[in-house]
Amino acid sequence: MSNVEEQIKELKKEVSFDTRDFTIEIIVQKYNKGLDNDENEIFVPDYQRDFVWDEERQSKMVESIILGLPIPSIFVAEDVNGRLEIVDGSQRIRTLSAFINEELVLKELSKVTSLNGKKFSELDESRKRKFNNTAISMIVLSEETSPEMRNDLFERINKGSDILRGMEVRKGIYTGGFTDFLYSKCSNNTKFRSMIKLSSSVRNRQEYEELILRFFAISEKYPKYSTFSRNVGSALDDYIKDKNFNFTVEEERLMLANFNSMVNFVHDNFLFGFSKNEGKETSRMFFEALSVGTHLALKEKPRLELRKKVDAREWLNDYGFKCATMGKYRTHSTVTLRSRVDFVMGKLLFLSR
Repeated sequence: MSNVEEQIKELKKEVSFDTRDFTIEIIVQKYNKGLDNDENEIFVPDYQRDFVWDEERQSKMVESIILGLPIPSIFVAEDVNGRLEIVDGSQRIRTLSAFINEELVLKELSKVTSLNGKKFSELDESRKRKFNNTAISMIVLSEETSPEMRNDLFERINKGSDILRGMEVRKGIYTGGFTDFLYSKCSNNTKFRSMIKLSSSVRNRQEYEELILRFFAISEKYPKYSTFSRNVGSALDDYIKDKNFNFTVEEERLMLANFNSMVNFVHDNFLFGFSKNEGKETSRMFFEALSVGTHLALKEKPRLELRKKVDAREWLNDYGFKCATMGKYRTHSTVTLRSRVDFVMGKLLFLSR
């Protein structure tokens, strides 16, 4: 046997998976049951919790299912507790959940135009049953797969997902002083990096710079987030493009001071940095809440000091804040985005001496 074949044979032993077909009804049930407590059987990992599909794209996926067109398999990984972590397919599953739970109104369909303006409840009973009973293939990576191979597969799959490509693309397209500032003046802040816990799937995907860009954009646009409601990726594209065009030395000085002040405050006052719990990966939405909320509190009270250090787990007992950082649906609507930022700002001002 050649060396090539021997190596392939050995590596294939490290991969254990099977394929399962679930109906849409079952998939949505497994996603929603226990969601509020983060105990749902099919779950979205923190690094994928942005919901980035707009309503047109969601509607077209629903239309495709109704027309009987093939839907790509969903890729999940089984953990030690038997839960299924979504590696590829989180946008699809959340779209299905939103449609069945009356959160999505179909729009801009060019094929089945009579569906435009309709919710799931407005379909005929027979059509609802057919939709619910449609099977979708799910590739399940077993917990027996070696950690090295598992991480490698995560990275290979996620390199093709919309949510993780944003900053890599922006760096190449939107060049200029502001982009250089993000990478050379902010991203190398050691305190900042020490408080960010990233999955191996995104650690080398310019996620640090993505988070910094979100901090500046959401801080500056507060409290008006209409562009983020439509499409958070496009809103960030427009922001970095405009900043590169008009970036001044004085603006750089002020923004760097604001960033460093925010980082220093979080470092000194939050037990787990930008994470919800010790060792837990940093989610984008939780980072947005803490970083922007802290900045706004410092803006209102520059000498802000707290009576005690913050344990974020206590804040997550608040149902509204938990929902606003969970990533269930419409993660960057004006209401959701403002609520998580305002919650942190209000808590910090309340806890001040």
